[in-house]
Amino acid sequence: MHQPIPLTNLHANSIEGVIQSLDRLIEWSNAHSMRAGYFAALYRKVTINVKQGIAEGRFDNGARMERLDVIFANRYLDAFEQYYAGQPVSNCWRLAFEMTEHWSPLVIQHLMLGMNAHINLDLGIAAAQTVSMDELPTLKPDFDRINDVLSALIDDVEKKLAEIWPALNWIDALAGRLDEKLADGGMVFARDKAWAFALSYAAATDKRSSIRCMDARLYILGQALAHVSFLKWFIYLPIRLSERGNVRKKIQILA
Repeated sequence: MHQPIPLTNLHANSIEGVIQSLDRLIEWSNAHSMRAGYFAALYRKVTINVKQGIAEGRFDNGARMERLDVIFANRYLDAFEQYYAGQPVSNCWRLAFEMTEHWSPLVIQHLMLGMNAHINLDLGIAAAQTVSMDELPTLKPDFDRINDVLSALIDDVEKKLAEIWPALNWIDALAGRLDEKLADGGMVFARDKAWAFALSYAAATDKRSSIRCMDARLYILGQALAHVSFLKWFIYLPIRLSERGNVRKKIQILA
């Protein structure tokens, strides 16, 4: 597959800079019909909501929350830039980016692979790098408030996914609020695991080894998310074939 000229200088110094870098990444993905734009479009929406939450004073320490957001986002932006420049990245991010080069994964699979790398690996590291180990417990309340931001987006994301795969509307109608509760609970669970990793990473004397061990575990989880068995493929294929729109259209819907 022919690769377009990679993006450079995505690393940001402010939350507004993160949004601008995501805008560039989405524009690049649109221009080259790259599925990497799916996760970027969703992540931009999350970042804008965090920025709004900071502006509205929804966090105990807005400046600290912006610092966390920027450190967190840069792990994704740096990984993106490094992967497309042919440089090494974590295994879970490499898998997520590699799968965007394939036709078969569903949009939701691409989003989940991105979240696997970014929430399960990057978030804990970013939290531990935002403050000193002694100060880390004081970050927990604001860290948890991110759940409120994410929960507020669940309905909107579900509507956008239903626009791509209309059959989701029927499933949503049958499930009532159950699917939203499951998604919200899953996000809380993932962030709790990320906090646990933040504590263990902050306490680790060999931080590279700590990252490698977590990355290895998440790569296995990513493989399970990315690949389906022969029998399951008979379920996945009709869904994939019934997804509406080309890559650019799907990015536009998710944005």
